Amino acid sequence: MNQNSAWQSYHRVSTHTAPPGQLVLMLFDGAIRFCNQALSGFNHEDPLQFNQTINNNVLRAQNILQELSQSLDLQQGGELASTLRRLYDYMDRRLTESNLHKTADGIEETITRLGTLRSAWQQMLAQQAATVPQYESCGSLSACV
Repeated sequence: MNQNSAWQSYHRVSTHTAPPGQLVLMLFDGAIRFCNQALSGFNHEDPLQFNQTINNNVLRAQNILQELSQSLDLQQGGELASTLRRLYDYMDRRLTESNLHKTADGIEETITRLGTLRSAWQQMLAQQAATVPQYESCGSLSACV
């Protein structure tokens, strides 16, 4: 098995077995990674590479934003879910503008906003993990009950 195939296999398993909160964190990471790759397209002198690198990676980041938006439960999430949906839609529009006009500002703004959301999400997951009872000292869950 080559290294790329091993990585793809690991990635596939990790996304299928990760808890939902961790999956959201992975989606933020992916969107940020694709935005950074889109920014790298501005360094290409070849017009084809320039356009393809920016376009393809912006589209990938937009797909992730759409997935994040569609996964929101507006009934249960209330105002927070509605606000996040509007923010995801805004970032999607900014990426579209940057892609159409081949400017970096919307991509850079999206990276900043996604970084803030990712940081807050990671903090929330850490706080949740800290409030979950630790069962390691008991040897098993049934021994602690």
